[in-house]
Amino acid sequence: MKLPHRRQFLHLAAGAAALPVVPRIAWAQAYPARPVRIIVGFPGGSASDTTGRLIGQSLSQRLGQPFVIENRPGAASNIAAEAVVRAPPDGYTLLLVTSVNAINAKLYESSLSFDLIHDIAPVARLARGPGVMEVNPMFPAKTVPEFIAYAKANPGKINMATAGSGSMLHVYGELFKMMAGVDMVPVPYRGAPPAVTDLIGGRVQVIFDTFAASIEFVRAGKLRALAVTTATRSPALPDVPSLNDFLPGYDASTWLGIGVPKNTPPDIVEKLNKEINAVLADPSMEARIANFGYTAFASSSAEFGKFIAEDIEKWAKVVKFAGIRPD
Repeated sequence: MKLPHRRQFLHLAAGAAALPVVPRIAWAQAYPARPVRIIVGFPGGSASDTTGRLIGQSLSQRLGQPFVIENRPGAASNIAAEAVVRAPPDGYTLLLVTSVNAINAKLYESSLSFDLIHDIAPVARLARGPGVMEVNPMFPAKTVPEFIAYAKANPGKINMATAGSGSMLHVYGELFKMMAGVDMVPVPYRGAPPAVTDLIGGRVQVIFDTFAASIEFVRAGKLRALAVTTATRSPALPDVPSLNDFLPGYDASTWLGIGVPKNTPPDIVEKLNKEINAVLADPSMEARIANFGYTAFASSSAEFGKFIAEDIEKWAKVVKFAGIRPD
């Protein structure tokens, strides 16, 4: 990385393309003149995929061209990101950027063939949502302070389910360990569903899961929610406190946004940002996004770039502190 993260993103967001003014404006005015792809690094049916499809449908209606979701799962979403990095910078290939990409920037630093900060220009944020710290209902701790006290009295005896090394579930828990000063043993699973199954069965004791994956188990009483991972409470779980209430400064969220290859004309970036923010301002869209536990999260492209840079820096510290290595 040749420039600090924040400076690079602000540079890209301000516009790195050196095209003549008149052709660039004309290009933006005509955009889009054909279908646009949104590359998603997760399988169809996931909360990220579904949210991307909702946004794509609305953009299609507003701009008169199809915005088509193309799923390219694999390698912790790095395959999708690389496909967009290598695409022409013309506004017709977009990336659904997520919090996973921010974690990957440090986790896969030595093996990635691209630099998220340098090679993807931020367009707009879409939404963010909380994770949930959950335990089996039979676990003795009923609050976060009780959990921390129990963990300190039983170092290394609490098994923490994750969706694999470096997954969001893993780094959420490692951030908790770092800030609470407790020792828990990460237990990797191949995805969240088997991890949640074992938590319900009492084979592990705690999980820091995404809202969408486990909320129904909480509502059904099969899991006990101790706290949400965002800095404030979630409207979807208003009676559940935030970890920030007990560990000031704790803030971890699942977030989604749109990025494009570097050197995409700034006027196209600006047009996409404007249209996406208009979509997010629609109350019906806000309500549909809320069904997945997300909150609409509009921004300028520069604000989104700053947000990504800060998230990368935060998770880089956690990855280094915990010595996390990819599976």
